[in-house]
Order: sequence, then C-alpha cells, then structure tokens
Amino acid sequence: MISIDLHDEVIVAVVLGEFTVSDYREFEELADYKIKFGGPLDLLFDLREMAGFTVDLAVEEIRHTLRHAHDFRRIAILTDDQWVTWSAWVSQFFVDAEIKVFDDEEEAKFWLESAPQNPI
Repeated sequence: MISIDLHDEVIVAVVLGEFTVSDYREFEELADYKIKFGGPLDLLFDLREMAGFTVDLAVEEIRHTLRHAHDFRRIAILTDDQWVTWSAWVSQFFVDAEIKVFDDEEEAKFWLESAPQNPI
C-alpha cells in the first residue's frame, strides 16, 4: 500500500507493507503529471514500513527512472534497510538528482527544505 501527498514541488510517498507495481504506478501517475505541467520535483520516499517488494515493481522502477533521469532534483529516502540503501546508491548513476538516505524523517525534510524553492 502507498500513501502519496503533494506539497508544492515535493511528493511525499509512504509505503506500508508490500510495495507492488500497482502502488508504484499510482506514484508514477502523479509524478508524471506534475513533471509534465510543473517541471522537476523533489521526492521524499518513506520506506521504513515496507515489508518487501515485487519483482515487477523493481522492473517498473528502473523503467521510470530511466525515462525521468533529469526530472527530479532531490530524492530523500527514509529507511534503515541496507539493501534499500545500496539500491539508492546505485540509482545515483542513472539520474541527475541528488539522492540521500536518512533514518530520521525530520533530517530528510530539512534537507529537502534547504533547497530554496522547496518548502514542505
């Protein structure tokens, strides 16, 4: 399950339980719409309550990342999972966005807010 909120130019997505391709496509629809009509975005992805993900989700995430390699400015990922942290590190090679992993939500929000155009 995914919960998605939009705060100005920041998408906040929280994953609870298993992360599926249908959850990711819900995120994609909003992101694609905002990018098309508003330009680059920042993203806060909270994966602390994620129980796992499906293989088709991983494939979809790679496709979306490659299509939007220049459309995100900053991506903050909340997790304590080493696999997710490693995956975020690898993703940096495919996007222009700054990607940072956090275990504290307030630090992640502060980092995103430190970009002048991005109040959450």
